[in-house]
Amino acid sequence: MSIQIGPLRLEDPVVLAPMSGVTDLPFRRLVKRSGAGLVVSEMIASQALVRESRKSLRMAGTTPEEFPMAVQLAGCEPEVMAEAAKLNEDRGAALIDINFGCPVKKVVNGHAGSSLMRDEVHAGRILEATVKSVSLPVTLKMRTGWDDANRNAPNLARIAENSGIRMITIHGRTRCQFYEGKADWGFVRHVKEAVKIPVIVNGDMVDLPGVTAALTESGADGVMIGRGAYGRPWFLRQVIHFLRTGQVLADPPLAEQSAIVAEHYEAMLTHYGNQAGSRIARKHIGWYSKGMPGSAEFRAGFNQIAEPARAIEAIAAFYRPLIERLAA
Repeated sequence: MSIQIGPLRLEDPVVLAPMSGVTDLPFRRLVKRSGAGLVVSEMIASQALVRESRKSLRMAGTTPEEFPMAVQLAGCEPEVMAEAAKLNEDRGAALIDINFGCPVKKVVNGHAGSSLMRDEVHAGRILEATVKSVSLPVTLKMRTGWDDANRNAPNLARIAENSGIRMITIHGRTRCQFYEGKADWGFVRHVKEAVKIPVIVNGDMVDLPGVTAALTESGADGVMIGRGAYGRPWFLRQVIHFLRTGQVLADPPLAEQSAIVAEHYEAMLTHYGNQAGSRIARKHIGWYSKGMPGSAEFRAGFNQIAEPARAIEAIAAFYRPLIERLAA
């Protein structure tokens, strides 16, 4: 089930989706080590990157452990997108991904993200300028269209292919759906039939039956996992194992999960600093512990802890009785 993206070959086209506030360097590194074909950065505003804002440069930071990795850029000006792509090529990215899918009002009102699907001519200019600016493969992520009356992803996919785009990912919703309703994996088949380059399906794949159904309905060449990886950096490895063998790979033992959570927490402190890192880590801690006995009380207490050493001990104390119960 391998695919070719320009000179880059993905043996397992199971990709971690770009998610704002989630797929930062600590999380990408963890997912890649756990097992993923490709990881993608958070969406980075090209204008801010060119201005070299501190936040954008941190978001664009990479580490050799996650390679090959893609940096995703958003913007509405072809020249600025091209310059931002070149900057990331110089900084070591393996792929540049262009965002035509973000539905957030702030992005859309800036004529970026999914709003670009409403102007195919201008979208084509952005794609061409970005492709010409770098020697790296450039890929595209978009939705099925702006709304149900304008699901133009197949036509925009043809424009992208003619512009030199090497792979397309389709989230199976329109912009106006945001994340409501169900992803229309079947519509992605129209995109797959419109182009010769690889097509990746995205949206609502939170379990193995969902992955199988998405691939069957879409005919896509691979999958992009987003929310399914919340609190489960090992989920992409499970997907790869299932697609290779048809066998279900169990979650890591609780002792290993405890170690992963503690490592992730400490990595976030290193990346963001203690104050910001501990605050940002809370949502991940919530996802890791969701559904476990005593998780609500654990989260409530954890969110009040400011000292890193106490937070690490709280993680160990939460998992310890669960591990002992299984061992009894």
